[in-house]
Amino acid sequence: MTKEALDKLRVRLSIKFKNGINFTLAGGIIWLLIAYVWTLKFNSYDKSVITFMVGALLLPLALLFSRLFKITWKDPSNPLQPLGLWLNLAQLFYFPFLIFALVKFPDYFVMVYAIITGAHFFPYAWFYKANAYAIFAGIIAIGTMLCGLLLPINMMFIIPMFVSISLIVLTVLLFFDTKKKQLLQNKEQ
Repeated sequence: MTKEALDKLRVRLSIKFKNGINFTLAGGIIWLLIAYVWTLKFNSYDKSVITFMVGALLLPLALLFSRLFKITWKDPSNPLQPLGLWLNLAQLFYFPFLIFALVKFPDYFVMVYAIITGAHFFPYAWFYKANAYAIFAGIIAIGTMLCGLLLPINMMFIIPMFVSISLIVLTVLLFFDTKKKQLLQNKEQ
């Protein structure tokens, strides 16, 4: 397979799956809810457990957005399509870090969760041929770490707020990237 043929398959996925904006937008909303959780008067361990429960809403919310935005989850004609699922499942192997943080350092659980969230976007830059994913993987992971290092424990809610804003901005950039690719594809046809 030539590089050009591979790039065409990637662009087709980008357009058909709309760069995964159903997931990034759902993530932006989920992280906003997580920010609220971290303002509550519970101890950090309990907030961390609630954060896990709130995070479970991501998939149903992404499914709702895919219906609203008419985004399909499958493209059997594209041999790259299964890679998207594998890239998403890869983040589960980072969860031992989360469990460790939950047990040993619950004050920093939300920071670890946010770093994992941000970092897992990096391969999607290649998958969707969308550089915004790589840029925001770095912004979220490094920005979150800096927040965790600089903020007092009672201000940890700023971390999920930062992630939420980052994901919403990423969603907007990915939306425009999809539109640009659609226009270019239409001109080529």
